Amino acid sequence: MKDIKNTIRYKELFEGFKAVRQYFILAGIYSAAINILMLVPIMYMMLVYDRVVSSGSVSTLTMLTLIMVFLMAAMGGFEWVRSMILVSAGNKIEQNLRDRVFDASFKQALYTGGSANGSQPSNDLSQLRQFLTGNGLFAFFDAPWFPIYVIVMFMFHPLFGITAIIAGIVMVALAYTTEKVTTTKLKNANQEANWVNNQINGSMRNVEVISAMGMLSDVRRRQQVRADKVLQLQTNASRLAGILTTLSKSFRVITQSLILGLGALLALRQEISPGMMIAGSLLLGRALAPIDMLVGTWKGFSVARAQYERLGQLLERIPAEEDTMSLPAPQGNVQVEQVYVTPPGAKAPVVKGVSFDLSAGEALGIVGPSASGKSTLARALLGLWPTGGGKVRLDGADIFSWDREELGPHIGYLPQDIELFDGTISDNICRFGERDAEKIVTAAQLSGVHELILRLPQGYDTVIGGAGGILSGGQRQRIGLARAVYGAPRLLILDEPNSNLDDQGEKELVAALQRVKALGCTVIVITHRTMVLMCVDKVLVMKDGQAVNFGTRDQVLAALLPQPDARKAAQG
Repeated sequence: MKDIKNTIRYKELFEGFKAVRQYFILAGIYSAAINILMLVPIMYMMLVYDRVVSSGSVSTLTMLTLIMVFLMAAMGGFEWVRSMILVSAGNKIEQNLRDRVFDASFKQALYTGGSANGSQPSNDLSQLRQFLTGNGLFAFFDAPWFPIYVIVMFMFHPLFGITAIIAGIVMVALAYTTEKVTTTKLKNANQEANWVNNQINGSMRNVEVISAMGMLSDVRRRQQVRADKVLQLQTNASRLAGILTTLSKSFRVITQSLILGLGALLALRQEISPGMMIAGSLLLGRALAPIDMLVGTWKGFSVARAQYERLGQLLERIPAEEDTMSLPAPQGNVQVEQVYVTPPGAKAPVVKGVSFDLSAGEALGIVGPSASGKSTLARALLGLWPTGGGKVRLDGADIFSWDREELGPHIGYLPQDIELFDGTISDNICRFGERDAEKIVTAAQLSGVHELILRLPQGYDTVIGGAGGILSGGQRQRIGLARAVYGAPRLLILDEPNSNLDDQGEKELVAALQRVKALGCTVIVITHRTMVLMCVDKVLVMKDGQAVNFGTRDQVLAALLPQPDARKAAQG
């Protein structure tokens, strides 16, 4: 009952499986044919014992053998078709859910700041598909035929049927016990394993820091403690499952032998024929085989159920976006109305009641000490993090009411930590969309990086890795700026764009921003350094998440800096 409730609760995931119900219905039909044909070798053996041997008829033996071979060949064909049906069902499920799961895992990583294991949902979906083609699912299709075999055994002799029922109850009890003693341990082991994998991935991203400061032994020791816990939990679960699996198989073999002895006793009393004596043992083995397989593959069921629950929880936690009406291309007018922003996982707001207006084509500099909420505000301006109060509007519309795919080309963003992607420089600049050489070169020229790219070994076709490869921090930042200004966006937000630049690079950045601003783009720059402020029209000063000053550049800088420094910043 609990599993049924969970299935209904994960409605979207359930619907994904329900969409391929015809595949499972077909698999059930073929399973019926397979299990009926499973009686053929038993009946063949019984007829050979009871009819052929007693009569000595070679023609009867020949005909029975031909029929048996034909039906067994058909059964083999049915098993292959059933397997292919389930493979198709698994593929269809993954194709139906793949985009939705990817979008949900992407949003989850966005809301958690990238702390979530973004690849796990896709891996869960892929492994769930693989489970659908395994022996464990075949056992589910075959197990319901246990009563049919029991009925046939009752037809042979009531004692056969009673023995089969008792054996089935014991086997089911062993399967239930296996589920109880292993599920929790495997679930805890998977949670610990995910933690270890995340830590390993984090260590690989920081190999230079770990190596330079001799942290490898300590980092490895910390991870090994959790890895040993995973090993212990998995070992305990496997040990218990192994014991129960062994008991299940041993019980099945012993019961088959005992029913053979029972059959011999009944045959001696002439209550059944010698053929029925052998057939009863084979029927019991066939009836118990699916239950035995369920016990042996219960670990796979437990893992698949955990994967199903994780996917269901993810899709419930992050529902699909509803289709919204397309809005006209934005001009770049920004209104921020008493915005409060609480970062994901935090309890208190970091941005508290910030308001300002920007007309299209204006440039704003946001300054303030560290941890004053500048980067958090930038994420709210982009619509990445939801506001706990107030609104961020672009051309009068709530930033969250825009379709992200339609809005994206009109937005440029350069974060503090520059992340380029595996591919060529041109791929990175054009955001991995369709290559437009003219737009790519224009973006590079706007950001002042065109000449630098031409000096690289393969120019715009130079292949770089996610960390930038052969590029320095400043070069990555400038290529990131070219990506941000690609396609002439109407709103450009830069978070510490000069953090990796020297004085000359900062001057080139100022010149690039002036070129972008001249195109009518609204520019918002977050910075600690004053040189870049020479290209802005307004300045917002933040402290402890609040706007403590906002106005024209000259007015704010005059209040913020000593008079000579203010004049210097204003004049560049």
